[in-house]
Amino acid sequence: MILIKKITAEATYKIRLEVLRKDIDLPCQFQGDLEAETLHAGVFLTDDLIGVSSFMKSSNVLFTDKNQYQLRGMAILPETRGKGYGKQLIDFAVQHLQHKNATILWCKARELAVNFYKKAGFSIVGDPFVVSEIGIHYLMYKKM
Repeated sequence: MILIKKITAEATYKIRLEVLRKDIDLPCQFQGDLEAETLHAGVFLTDDLIGVSSFMKSSNVLFTDKNQYQLRGMAILPETRGKGYGKQLIDFAVQHLQHKNATILWCKARELAVNFYKKAGFSIVGDPFVVSEIGIHYLMYKKM
């Protein structure tokens, strides 16, 4: 059985480290993790945390919306991917962010995740760019 619920920032670190920071010398704690407006969400399969994501109040100058949130640290354990859990995690967060009057959700998507985000309703804006130690990224957004 799948359950998606709010979790703490600390609960995200193990999966962030395993999926997003494996063999990369970058922190798994993000600026904004401990802010009151930040939403951390986790996907549980039975009692096991198998996916995480964080949604932080943040502004990007490319968007005119005043109430923006940035999706960061989206990570689903490899053995559980492809089952729709990531999409369910985003849908859960969007419902919560709409109650906070958020109007846009944006992220810096790794090149290999672009199709996932497109299927979740995100669009690319601008040109690809390189994030040091990680690789090519695209700025993507979803209007709410």
